Amino acid sequence: MITFPSLTKKLASAPPLIMSLFAGSMAFLTYSCMYAFRKPFASATFAGEEWWGIDLKVWLILLQTLGYMASKFYGIKRIAELKAEHRARLTLRLIGISWLGLLGFALLPAPWNILCFLINGFPLGLIWGLVFHYLEGRRFTEMMGSILAVSFVFSSGFVKTVGRYLLVDWGVDPYWMPFLTGTLFIPLLLTSVFFLDHTPSPSGADIALKTERKSMNGKDRRTFFRRFRPGLIILVLVYMVLTAFRDIRDNFVVEIWKDLKVTAAPELLTQTEIPITLILLLMMGLLVLVKNNFRALFIYHLIIVSGLVLALAATLAMVNGWLSPFYWMVATGTGTYMAYIPFNCLLFDRLLASFKYAGNVGFLMYLVDSFGYLGSSGILIFKQFGNYESMSWFGFYSQGLLVLMSLSVLLMAGSGIYFFRKLRAHQLLADPKPLHRINP
Repeated sequence: MITFPSLTKKLASAPPLIMSLFAGSMAFLTYSCMYAFRKPFASATFAGEEWWGIDLKVWLILLQTLGYMASKFYGIKRIAELKAEHRARLTLRLIGISWLGLLGFALLPAPWNILCFLINGFPLGLIWGLVFHYLEGRRFTEMMGSILAVSFVFSSGFVKTVGRYLLVDWGVDPYWMPFLTGTLFIPLLLTSVFFLDHTPSPSGADIALKTERKSMNGKDRRTFFRRFRPGLIILVLVYMVLTAFRDIRDNFVVEIWKDLKVTAAPELLTQTEIPITLILLLMMGLLVLVKNNFRALFIYHLIIVSGLVLALAATLAMVNGWLSPFYWMVATGTGTYMAYIPFNCLLFDRLLASFKYAGNVGFLMYLVDSFGYLGSSGILIFKQFGNYESMSWFGFYSQGLLVLMSLSVLLMAGSGIYFFRKLRAHQLLADPKPLHRINP
């Protein structure tokens, strides 16, 4: 990809806050554009279309999720070992392959076109790691990461709104709609990736605050996992729950609104996400003011628990008729994303900084993400092939929230206790020596 070193130098000489806002905005636009190749199909219902007795839309979601999940497992190694070179070119190449998958879905006859969603899902699973690689290990990582993270709250609703307009107002065939939606976003994608690729490397001050970030080979990854095994297993379990219910809300939002007897107009799919986006952007962005890495690590634990409790309370209020469907969707979305977003690199960025560990966030993110999408796939299969096929998506979503979010609150409390004891055992709360030089 063509680069202009003078642009990188200008950004490096700019005030850190200005440079960070610029990089965060380009990351937001890049990841938002990725969603145009991943989520617009969810705005269609494909009503009455089945294969082997299962709704076509369920097949599309399942195959895309399986491809996405496989990509996350592959990304544990690929993103952990990622070098700075060729990130932009790889990003565009991967999204291009996904776009061809959508073209195959439009052109190939059923049921073979369903398999194209495997091709669509796999490359997109690596985009988060590529984009966040530009942002981690910096003074303003929380702010930039928050801007990036809220992209999948806002953009998921926005690209589905675009998809609904193509379907409803333009009469586009549902099979062609995902491909055409992605096509509309290509100019913006090229522009945002170009500017993101000119983000300067972390400064000396960044490294002093957040520790140096480096690639991790197989031995590094195994050593890190063994050292933090109990805490990481707890975080993986909670993230599996969050990913599953975030995906149900995201993929079956039209069906949930239908069960609630509310017509899912195109603008409604964005209206519910705008307040969530603004709340989370403000909340997560303010964490940049917390310089103490230990304190920030446990504040993230508190935010996650608060989000879980909010989703639980809103669902109880909705079931008892105390909350309207619109505000229930906003509240459960806010709560779920309050708990979900810190896992998307922010929590792990502070974890590495707290323990003064010279690794990278990509490994940890893809470790939990791979199992997160495994859990999402498992719950979808459980719903469709278990004894819950006849249950409405609203019923399955609301009842699942009550049970599994309650369990997650207890697990996150255990995680906080574990990492506090780990820090105290290595005397890092008082003496921040590098953990990777301390014998376990």
